[in-house]
Amino acid sequence: MVSGNPLPAPDVTLTAAEARRIALRAQGLLGAPDRRAGARGVLRQLGAVQLDTISVLARSHELVPYARLGAVGRQAVESAYWSGEHSFEYWSHAACVLPIEEWPHFAFRRRAFRERGHRWHRMKDREASCAAVRDRLKTEGPLTTADLGGGRNGGEWWDWSESKIAVEWLLDIGEVVVTERRGWKRVYDLAERAVPGTLLHDDIDDHECLRRLVSQAGTALGVATRADLADYHRLKGDQVSAVLPETGLVPVEVQGWGKPAWADPAALAGPPRGRHRTTLLSPFDSLVWDRPRTQRVFGFTHRLEAYVPKPRRVHGYFAMPLLAGGELCGRVDPAREGSTLVARQLSLRDAKAVEPMAAALREAAEWVGCDAVRVERCDPEPLRPRLEETLTGLGA
Repeated sequence: MVSGNPLPAPDVTLTAAEARRIALRAQGLLGAPDRRAGARGVLRQLGAVQLDTISVLARSHELVPYARLGAVGRQAVESAYWSGEHSFEYWSHAACVLPIEEWPHFAFRRRAFRERGHRWHRMKDREASCAAVRDRLKTEGPLTTADLGGGRNGGEWWDWSESKIAVEWLLDIGEVVVTERRGWKRVYDLAERAVPGTLLHDDIDDHECLRRLVSQAGTALGVATRADLADYHRLKGDQVSAVLPETGLVPVEVQGWGKPAWADPAALAGPPRGRHRTTLLSPFDSLVWDRPRTQRVFGFTHRLEAYVPKPRRVHGYFAMPLLAGGELCGRVDPAREGSTLVARQLSLRDAKAVEPMAAALREAAEWVGCDAVRVERCDPEPLRPRLEETLTGLGA
């Protein structure tokens, strides 16, 4: 049921393999990448790139364009996100970099914060604290939390200072924007100064905000269930249902999915063609950030174990899935020791994954300035000699 009405009959039936290729094409991992558009083009295609503090090979927001474009310069990625009026940081799938064109679409979330009145913390004197932050930003320009007086009161990480609570609240409701990350610290500025005037408005009602976000998610996913569409920008299922008929997405049946699905009509215009990317993926990459979808589309169980106690980890601290031939066929938990990329724990689906894993490891090593690769643990162990021989043949 969608908005209380029976679901429309599917227009098209797709095989699971066809749906997988459509998803890969929509995510920029099948076909020739638009290198001229660079990381900024990747951001606009995906509509959201998740941020995270963990940095192993690189931070996740750098790994996402790398997976699609290859060895793009890391500084070029930072510049693509944060120079000029091209993007902003806000709450989407999680804390994400978003194309600046999506600023109006999140008016519904900003209004919801205002109505709720707080996020996690409550201020002792909201008006005075917020006024002080506004005044500092107005007179001094973009500032970090440290510039504003520090983020904590001296206790645990959640024991925020009054200025930190105030600036984050102003971020939630849209008076303040994160314009960049500097040394991984958020840099805040007034929205009226950082967001182009043509976009700086909350005139779009909630229904239209949701319609645009669901439509964007459908385009970025290619083909998706209602739950997939909701997860992309962390919407509720009934919010998706209320706007689905107006998004232009086409009802489809995907064999083996067992759930109604919708597809971007442009993705159905012709079979997705082109070369499959062979690469390691960030655990936070939008191709795999939705665990149930990853299992359904790729038959691959994926979870981040960085916050799992070490004795209980199965695949390692920051296990990166291996994408090759349009399938997820392995994973590796990487680390760096000087100029050596260390595969602390590596698993392969079968022998066919050996050469793609070796190529992906070598490319990643070169990207981060390493000149050697060392494999510590390999599962299955009998594949280790062939993997190491292949790495040697690639010059690792």
